[in-house]
Amino acid sequence: MPGWIASQRDTLLRQRGHAWLLSGPSGLGQYALALELARAWLCERPTAQGACNQCGSCHAIDVRTHADLAVLMPETLMLGHAWPLPQKAQEDIDDKKRKPSKEIRVDAMRDAVEFTQRTSAQGRGKVVLVYPAERMNAITANTLLKSLEEPPGDVKFVLASEGAQSLLPTVRSRCMAHAMVWPAPQMSLQWLTGQGVPAADAAVLLRASGDRPQDVLNWLQQGHSAAQWRDLPKAMQRGDLKLLANWSPPQLLEALQKLCHDVLAVHVGAVPRFFEAALLPLPVVQAVGSRNANTMLRTLSQWASSLATASRTAEHPFNPGLMHEALVSEAKMALNTRI
Repeated sequence: MPGWIASQRDTLLRQRGHAWLLSGPSGLGQYALALELARAWLCERPTAQGACNQCGSCHAIDVRTHADLAVLMPETLMLGHAWPLPQKAQEDIDDKKRKPSKEIRVDAMRDAVEFTQRTSAQGRGKVVLVYPAERMNAITANTLLKSLEEPPGDVKFVLASEGAQSLLPTVRSRCMAHAMVWPAPQMSLQWLTGQGVPAADAAVLLRASGDRPQDVLNWLQQGHSAAQWRDLPKAMQRGDLKLLANWSPPQLLEALQKLCHDVLAVHVGAVPRFFEAALLPLPVVQAVGSRNANTMLRTLSQWASSLATASRTAEHPFNPGLMHEALVSEAKMALNTRI
């Protein structure tokens, strides 16, 4: 377990309360910390450092069968993390009646509320884990409110969020807030190399992620590589779509927003954050200080605005292929502005 997660777990376990909200940007380990808290609360032989990781309760969590733990996630994430879906939901998806949901469904929340009212199976209370909490719509969140405010029996809630500002104020006000700790870059690098990531690739991708180590691991697990990130700026300048064969629209949009940020930074004399300066398109670098620099600034600003607009529909594009083509075409135009 990453050291920054373990230290936060130990701190939170010393606190009293029934509901926590773990918040921060993606990649800092909200889900891992939430699961560690649940594991410790339900453990048969807990220690000051959390769960024993050897008892029947810990094993039941490992194999996703603990009777006193309710996990609420979008169905897409439930499947990705090997948590079982309710029988009816699984049957509907297997029969192709619908696709797995990208939101936390209100039916699942109603089941969780009913779960909180049952007697604990193992006598150590019950835990409801919600991640990412911002994927609750207003109806789902309101279904949770009563139980969150007045939990029946010995029930604890842990909500983990990568966009806590999107949560209803009534949800936030009923939880003890915990801001995720941002690990030092050296600690992140050590953890990533311990996960089998080559040191050079870890350094490139940690910079690409904005120093968010879990995002680096997710990127690699999705079939991407450090080489793809290095090649992205020049590929976009050429309008090359081949690099993006396994990219989803949200991933491409996030990458282009980072690229746009860095070329804008270079243009105004600042240091790029996500890419090495040597990887950025040459015309952008040459534009700095030129008599027509304002033309490049205006073009890049318009590109940034267009990307922000496109991000509103990235999760539900009308046609992902066409969206890729449009985004790459726009990037090529912005990165080849004549100066």
